[in-house]
Amino acid sequence: MGGFVIILVGFVFVLAYKSIQQVPQGFEYTVESFGRYTKTLQPGLHFLLPFVERVGDKLNMMEQVLDIPPQQVISSDNAMVTIDAVCFYQIIQASKAAYEVSDLEYAIRNLTMTNIRTVIGSLELDSMLSQRDQINAQLLNTIDQATNPWGVKITRVEIKDITPPHDLVEAMASQMKAERTKRAQILDAEGHRQAEILRAEGEKQAQILKAEGERQAAFLEAEARERQAQAEAQATLVVSQAIAQGDLQAVNYFVAQKYIEALAEIAKAPNNKLVLMPLEAASVIGSVAGISDLVKDLKQGEKNTPPHSPAPLFNR
Repeated sequence: MGGFVIILVGFVFVLAYKSIQQVPQGFEYTVESFGRYTKTLQPGLHFLLPFVERVGDKLNMMEQVLDIPPQQVISSDNAMVTIDAVCFYQIIQASKAAYEVSDLEYAIRNLTMTNIRTVIGSLELDSMLSQRDQINAQLLNTIDQATNPWGVKITRVEIKDITPPHDLVEAMASQMKAERTKRAQILDAEGHRQAEILRAEGEKQAQILKAEGERQAAFLEAEARERQAQAEAQATLVVSQAIAQGDLQAVNYFVAQKYIEALAEIAKAPNNKLVLMPLEAASVIGSVAGISDLVKDLKQGEKNTPPHSPAPLFNR
C-alpha cells in the first residue's frame, strides 16, 4: 500500500511538471498537439495537457546580430574586393520562424551573402567605396522582402569593411597623392595669378597717380612760365616806352642783361675753374646801376599819366 502511494505521488509530480510551463520574457514557445502546431505561448506561466501537448520550438523574440563571414566579390570594373558585413534581425511571428524555414540563421546568412555579391558586383570600385549607405539601404530592402514569409524582420544590414587588394590600395594611394599634388599646384598657380593681378593693379594706380602728379606739375610750370612771360612782357613794354622817350639807360639795361646772362653761362661750365672778367665789366656794372634811375623815372611818369594795363601776352 505504501509503494502504491509513492508511485501515485510520483505520477502526480510528473503530470504537474509536464503540464506547467514557464516562458521567460523575450521568448515565445510553440505548442504542438500530437505533432501538429496548435498555439504560441507568450511570456508567463502556462498549463499544458500532459502527454497531449508539448513545447515545439523556443524562439528568441529579441533583436539578434548575425555575423556574415567575409567573402570576395568582383566589382563591375573587375576589381577583387573582400566584403565583411553584419545583419540585425528580429523574429516577428514565432510560428512562421519555426515552421516556414528549417534553419533560420543559416538561411538568413546565406541569403545575405548572395545579395551582397549581387549588389556589390553591379557597382564599380569607386562607387562601392563612396556609396556605402546606399548599399546598406539596398541590401536591407532586398533581404527584408525575402525573409518576410519567414516571420522575420531585418532591421539593419551594415557593411563593416571593404578591402581591395594590396596593389590596388597602393594604386589608389598614388592616385590620391597625384590629385592632392594637382590641387596644390592649381592653388599655387591661382595664388601667383592673384598676386600678379594685384601687383598690376598697384602699378596701374601708381602710374595713374604719377601721371596726375606730372599733369599737375606741368600745369603749375605752365602757369609759372605764363606769369614769367607776362612779367617779361611788362618789363619789355616799360623799357620800350623808355627807349621811345630817348632814355639811354633803357638801352644799357638790355645790354647789361644779356651780358650778365653770358657771364652766368660761362661760370656754369664744368671745365672752367678760373673765370677771367673782361675790362668792360666795370662799364656793365655801371649800366646796371643806372637801372634804378630808370625805375624812378618810370614811377614818376606813372603818377603824371592815368594808369593803364597792358594786354597780356597770351590768355590761360
